[in-house]
Amino acid sequence: MSSAVLGPIPVPAERAAAVVDRRGERERRPGAELADVGIANLDPDLRVLEANGSFLYQFGRSAAEVCGQEFRELVHASVEQVVVQQLTRLGENRRDRFTARLVGLRPNDGVFFGDLTAIAVRPDNGQVSKIVLLTRPDRPADPQRTPSGKRKALSEIDARVLEGVAAGNTTVQLAAKLFLSRQGIEYHVAAMLRRFKSPNRSALVAKAYSEGILRIGQWPPQVTPDYVS
Repeated sequence: MSSAVLGPIPVPAERAAAVVDRRGERERRPGAELADVGIANLDPDLRVLEANGSFLYQFGRSAAEVCGQEFRELVHASVEQVVVQQLTRLGENRRDRFTARLVGLRPNDGVFFGDLTAIAVRPDNGQVSKIVLLTRPDRPADPQRTPSGKRKALSEIDARVLEGVAAGNTTVQLAAKLFLSRQGIEYHVAAMLRRFKSPNRSALVAKAYSEGILRIGQWPPQVTPDYVS
């Protein structure tokens, strides 16, 4: 499959224009970050057909390296299951679009965090012809990526439970490992789901990775010590 690079994203000039201050530094106006949205098209088998320059830059790869590759190979294991499940539903005509947290893989074990929106494209026959991906990286100064004292601190038990959930342990396995009852494990999991506003365990793990609570590239999963009270 030949590689293809999408053209630039059409952004109104008045929104994407940059101004130059007295020191000659460029300052973007509100809305200019839209020009940095990554765009890629997937086929129904979830392989990348083409991508724009921002998408390639975010993942640190060339068009030749990305096009023809399964998108699942570009995302971290912490979010792979959730993302692939949702993309599969799009390809099967079971939904129109979704938005999820993204942990993208870069070369040399690098990662970036952001939001992923996927939209199914259907021509007149009603079948999905392609899936359009929009990737928006977090801003470097995004406060949710920074430890913030007690608001983000986990108890020792919560940290161990979160590590077990991230490792794929069941409630029964965690109960035996941590010498707690099954109800106790479910209590701690439910409390973290509410606290981090996550609908399920997979989303909880993805959010923990995206906020830096779980260490990237660590197996078995480990909570960053700064987050444990």
